[in-house]
Parts: sequence; structure tokens; C-alpha cells
Amino acid sequence: MKSTVIITLIVFGMLGFSSQAQQPNDKIQIMLVGYAHWGQLDDGSEQASMFSPAKQESIEQLTSSIQNFDPEMIMVELAPEQQKWCDSLFNLYKKDKLKLEDFEYGSGETYQVGFRLGKALKLQHIYGIDFDNSTLQSLLKSGVHYEKFEEQLKLLQQKARPMGKLVQQDSLSLYDFTREINKPEMLELTHRLIFNLPAYVQNGEWDENGIGYHQLDQTEKQYAGAEYISLFYNRNLKIYSNILNTQLETGARRIYLQMGQAHIGVLKDLLENNPNYEIIDPLTYIN
Repeated sequence: MKSTVIITLIVFGMLGFSSQAQQPNDKIQIMLVGYAHWGQLDDGSEQASMFSPAKQESIEQLTSSIQNFDPEMIMVELAPEQQKWCDSLFNLYKKDKLKLEDFEYGSGETYQVGFRLGKALKLQHIYGIDFDNSTLQSLLKSGVHYEKFEEQLKLLQQKARPMGKLVQQDSLSLYDFTREINKPEMLELTHRLIFNLPAYVQNGEWDENGIGYHQLDQTEKQYAGAEYISLFYNRNLKIYSNILNTQLETGARRIYLQMGQAHIGVLKDLLENNPNYEIIDPLTYIN
């Protein structure tokens, strides 16, 4: 009887040791923050400028909140092919040799938040992980059951456009605006618009303004809505691949990623299904 107990304890001990040995390493933590492109909010007026005192104060608040996450790596909406250019620009910015107001794209969130945060954290690089292939939400112009897609588009516009106007007028801070568009209901609204409801549309037509962005001659108009989803999904799959490979090359364990808000839902889905990653809710910090 005693020998049986001893053997049992040894077996369970071995199982316990084996279980501990097979436990995965700590997951890579990644925080995804979606933005409305700030350069598009600047209508040329002094109040709407990203360099106005009110906007700059709000950007400082936003950057400080994200800094509390203490990321080791920052990923932004630039292509990997632009990395040398980005490094050069960021080095000038860190040395106070570049003012964002003197830079053509300096009002954008890539620089206002990404560069500012990287400098505060004393990072060496800001990493571009975009796949540089523009996609237009207005690309799908018409088709059978187009109204299913159009209803969702109008719903998103009714929610987002008034907030953008309030930001321009300083009635809504950039901090609060960023928090609002990263709430689950807003992310889901955008995600359905781009990756779900367009599949209703068949025998569709493309907006002439967007044709130059894609090889649309290779698409099937009978399945125009499904093709529309495919164009957006294809781009985001390549962004996802860039995220994974950039992390592998650097070994970073805490990542802050910022992209246009329309990218966040699909990237979140992909990363949630990767057992090596843990999604950190940005609203824990932007609260």
C-alpha cells in the first residue's frame, strides 16, 4: 500500500513538473489605439489647427496617458519601406532640430502622438508596419442591395462627423474624441461597415476616384461587395504580418500600435487569435 502511494505521488509530481515546463512564456502585450486622421480635421482655421494651445494640451494629456502603459515599441501607420526616412526624422525630432509645425505632415497623429511618445520614452525607433496601399471606404458606389451597406455608412457618419466638428471647435477634446472612437460600440460599427455588410452588394460599380488605387479589373463585379471586403482584408493581413515580424526582429514584449480607427477591429481579431499575444484595452489608460 505504501509503495502504491509513493508511486502515485511520483507520477503526479512528474505530471505537475511537466505541466509547468510546458507553460508558455509571458504573452506579448499589445495596445491598439484607433485614430481619426488628425490632418483631415484641420480645416485651415486657427481653432481647428492641431498646433493650437487647446489641441496641444489635449495631445499632451493623451500621450501621457498612453505613456503609463510603458511600451517598449511604438508602431505607426508608415510602411516598412519608409523606416530609414522615419528614423532620420525621429532623430531630428528627439534632438529638437525638427519642429512638427514646420513639417508638412506634422499635424498628423503619427507625429503628434507617435513621435512625442517615443521621445518621452527615450526610444531609438518608431516602427512603420503599414502596407502602403490606400483603400477608400467610398470605393463601392452602387449595386444590388447597396442600401444595406449605405445604411451602415450613414449611421457611422451620423456618429463620427458631429464629433469631428466638435473637435474642430474645441467643444470636444482630442483626448475625449480618441476615447469615444475606441469604445467597443464604435469599433464594431466601423468593423461591420467594412468587413461584413458589403457582402450583401452584388453586381456593383466602383467609384471612379478609387479605381487608381486598386487592380479592379481583376475583380468580379457580380461579387462587388465581397471584393470590397477582400481589398480591405488583404491590406490588413499584410499589416498583421508586419506586426508579427517586426516584433520577432526586436523581441519587444510591450507594444503600442496606432492606426486609423477602421483598422483596429480586424487587427484585434487577428491578434486575439494568436496565442502569443494579449490585447491590452486602451480605455484602461485613456479613461
